[in-house]
Amino acid sequence: MRYADGGGLTAAGRTKRETVRFEAAEMFGQGARPPEVARRLRVSRKSAYAWHAVWREGGHAALASKGAGGFPCRLDDVQAERLQAELEAGPAAHGWSEDQRWTLARVAELIHRLFGHRYTPRGVSYLLHRVGWSPQVPVHRAAERDEQAVESWRTEQWSRVRGRPSSWARG
Repeated sequence: MRYADGGGLTAAGRTKRETVRFEAAEMFGQGARPPEVARRLRVSRKSAYAWHAVWREGGHAALASKGAGGFPCRLDDVQAERLQAELEAGPAAHGWSEDQRWTLARVAELIHRLFGHRYTPRGVSYLLHRVGWSPQVPVHRAAERDEQAVESWRTEQWSRVRGRPSSWARG
């Protein structure tokens, strides 16, 4: 499954929050106290007091957004796109033919092979979420499975084997 935006706050969301902080800075400059700012901007008092402390130390510019949180990704945009393409090719294309599952350890090994970066399984999980992938539990099906035979058995045999539904509970 793919996430629409990779999770987290988007650039537009960060800009919107930054605008509210700048409004608070303007109000602080006009002499408004943090409880009044919190009430007028409909934010928590704790946030207003924190913004006020930051504003006192560094002014209006100190309330500017610092960008996305967390450690910066070791892979650039081109590498992230290549990783997605390699993941879509499947594990068999990279030598894991015993089953068709991407595990965090396999993805970490693939990243090391392709780009020379070492990731922990948790770091791989964060990276995959950032590029829009989510963990999935695969449906276990035999490679030799004949779908037509299964469907034929369901329609012809199963109705005879199943019989009428009965209830063990009192009616």
